[in-house]
Amino acid sequence: MEPVLGVKPSDHYYFYVILSPVGAYYAAGFNPINILVEDHYVRAVPGGTGEAKTGGNYASSLKAGLEAKKKGYDQVLWLDGREQRYIEEVGAMNMFFAYGTKIVTAPLTGSILSGVTRDSVIELAATLGYSIEERLIEVNELMADIKEGKVTEAFGSGTAAVITPVGKLCYKDDCLQLSAGKVGKITQRLYDTLTGIQTGKLKDEFGWVKFVE
Repeated sequence: MEPVLGVKPSDHYYFYVILSPVGAYYAAGFNPINILVEDHYVRAVPGGTGEAKTGGNYASSLKAGLEAKKKGYDQVLWLDGREQRYIEEVGAMNMFFAYGTKIVTAPLTGSILSGVTRDSVIELAATLGYSIEERLIEVNELMADIKEGKVTEAFGSGTAAVITPVGKLCYKDDCLQLSAGKVGKITQRLYDTLTGIQTGKLKDEFGWVKFVE
């Protein structure tokens, strides 16, 4: 906020926090969504702004998202910007894949958001008896694991999306269903527990809830 028009970092800013009640992030509510793995466009690379919550990150994702919606998908799942081999995140969510009781998610390598809800899921899952693994997830291996039944369910996490189940994941010519197109047991349990803490129905054992007077 200064009387200068030019390309440079500003020296003066206004910082606003805007609060508003919201409904479900997806039109279908807490129901499985269909995701298209993007294999043409690139959203972010390490060294850029992919790990930050910036408007520019959304701008670079809009074209691919609009094209996916025309094809009937709810969201785009991005691959890494260098090799386009490794799973990163959905535009509005970090992604998790359940291999039985082991939950796998992509590591924070500088191009995906270190989501607050992502951290909550990782901490919460460990207390519910699930093991957590942060590692590179190669897209062809993931699709093969889904086909073979090794991946039992998938879900995303985000501030607005909370925890959202994935019903179908499509990559190139493969379109694979997860959890028989229904909400998986792990996804449901994590959702119920997290929202229970957020709404005060369950005791907050983590110190996440802050009361503002």
